[in-house]
Amino acid sequence: MFCYPQQRTTRIKPLSLLEDGSAVEIEVPDIETSSEDYARRFAGAVGNHFLRVQEKLCLELLRPWPRSTVLDVGGGHAQLAIPLAAAGYDLTVLGSSLSCGERLSRLAASGAVKSTFVTGDLLNLPFPDGSYDAVISLRLLSHVHRWHQLVRELTRVARHAILIDYPSLTSVNLAVPLLFKLKKKVERNTRSFLCFTRKEVSDAFRQNGYFISDARPEFFLPMALHRAFNNLPFTERSERFFEILRLTRFLGSPILIRAEPG
Repeated sequence: MFCYPQQRTTRIKPLSLLEDGSAVEIEVPDIETSSEDYARRFAGAVGNHFLRVQEKLCLELLRPWPRSTVLDVGGGHAQLAIPLAAAGYDLTVLGSSLSCGERLSRLAASGAVKSTFVTGDLLNLPFPDGSYDAVISLRLLSHVHRWHQLVRELTRVARHAILIDYPSLTSVNLAVPLLFKLKKKVERNTRSFLCFTRKEVSDAFRQNGYFISDARPEFFLPMALHRAFNNLPFTERSERFFEILRLTRFLGSPILIRAEPG
């Protein structure tokens, strides 16, 4: 696993107690990903294209469970709220702070989406075992230091499936440390993040009785590079080219996976 050396994951106090009595800071990376500043990363034609690709893949992976109950952990960014609601899913979004629900509140006020928003600890979900048919968590795993605990909680509250995404080490991300200054210049509010191998993620789910049933790499070139070019035809044509060469399948990132019990 590789951690990019810049700003650390956002934290907040007060401290919470672990089972052994030790204290640990509550992790709240979704406060940033739920903000308007973060949403601006997906503004414009290229940003909208990123969201359309993500939306299409998520709906495909959820197709076996139509109109089911879905929990979106850390989903205050509202990137999936409208498509999930439009597809008939009963959506609940969990955020670590009331501020994480502001974008969802505006969508609800406009009539664009109907969902339930609750607050709680991302690593100690306030729900009984098997509360939801499917659990989604996007833009989160790579910003959580105790990510094994997050995986445990996702598997605990899901009945049938879990969807998460992660930046892959087996990708062009290997060169990102060399391009980090460009990434920060383009995105401005870039944070540190963890990258994973497929085995690391698979092992974490297997330890909790789940297996990866499907994996969909999204892009071959780094998203920051597409943002820097800011040219939708280039993004669409270049990514289609790498898909035809089957490079995205083996070296694409981020990877959206579906995990199921078994």
